[in-house]
Amino acid sequence: MQETNKGRILVPTGGGKTLCMIVDAINALKSGPKTIVVVSPRILLANQLCSEFMEQISHTWTHVCHVHSGETEYFSTTKSDKIAMFNNVARAASESCIIFTTYNSLNKVVSAGIDIDIMYCDEAHNSTRRDFFKSVAAASLIARRSYYFTATPRNNRDPHANGMNNTFVYGDVIEKVPAQELIESGSIIPPTIHTHETDIVRQKDTAAQVDSETVLSILDTLDETNASKVLVAAPSTRVMWNMLTQSDVIQQLTDRGFEIMHITSKHGAYVNKTKVSREVFFDTLTRYGKDDNKKFLLFHYSILSEGINVPGLTHCILLRNLPLIEMAQTIGRVIRLHIDDIKDIQSGKIPAGQCQLYRKSTGFVTVPVHKNHGGAVAKRLQYVVDSIFKEGRTVEQFV
Repeated sequence: MQETNKGRILVPTGGGKTLCMIVDAINALKSGPKTIVVVSPRILLANQLCSEFMEQISHTWTHVCHVHSGETEYFSTTKSDKIAMFNNVARAASESCIIFTTYNSLNKVVSAGIDIDIMYCDEAHNSTRRDFFKSVAAASLIARRSYYFTATPRNNRDPHANGMNNTFVYGDVIEKVPAQELIESGSIIPPTIHTHETDIVRQKDTAAQVDSETVLSILDTLDETNASKVLVAAPSTRVMWNMLTQSDVIQQLTDRGFEIMHITSKHGAYVNKTKVSREVFFDTLTRYGKDDNKKFLLFHYSILSEGINVPGLTHCILLRNLPLIEMAQTIGRVIRLHIDDIKDIQSGKIPAGQCQLYRKSTGFVTVPVHKNHGGAVAKRLQYVVDSIFKEGRTVEQFV
């Protein structure tokens, strides 16, 4: 990044992409005030990135602007004239401005007509969507430096179209890290795939009840592996909501000592049947994730698969077949190290890469296989894991 003004950075989930952005930003700010734009696919991730950036960057000479429709403690707008005014006032005072936005709202930043010193695009495979690509391409031309981070690139068979292999927009690949290197360096742990076979026939009209029973059955078989913090990838918002409201799964889980959290775009965020703001939801999630005494199940549809850092997750249950990229991203939720293992590796108490000595030596991903459903999911999942963790390849899709 220090040697190249534009480029793609391909690093598996948990490999420190956000830290690369932050360190680069800190170094850039040392040479004078800058306008920095940080782009992510979701409002939740924009807020998380802001929190991580501002933990390391001084607030004294840096002003923060959010450009999206979500909640934030900082100044927020989707009006291009207000973005321009906020940025220009900061720069006129010889101070810096960091703008956190989403691919959906990046066009508002471009329309503001401001000079952009650096742009960081997180989960950049999302930027290839046709309705996003135009503003990403425009911002790429405006920014003096721009970098595109992902674990799962999305390319186009036409190198001049809306794929990440369009070097005019995205630059060349300037860094590509294999997963094995991250495991050996003590940055991530390998995943373990489980299949949970049942004699049940899963049908559309019974999906919610079947999935509820399946989750409980899987948990009963995972006791030996200390399944205390479990992410459940639901097949749809409707099925997930019916699971939680039309079955006794919440009571059953509560009886097993679990707390229940769930989040969807349609219904919002809940902690133990109480609707909360997304900020409260993620504060709670982070606190529970770091507490070894907390057991929880976290239900979601699509929202938490990309980028969101949920500390402490031990297991993931896949109740639906995912696209290759989303499947790889979901695996990435459970391969982060236990916080105490990180400390012991840093202090030299545990040798990096000796996973058998870790408190959390692997991340478990379980796929239910019913009589008529789930077999293809298991095969697809194994293919993704073999590609990333055995062959050292990135999972790539074509637009």
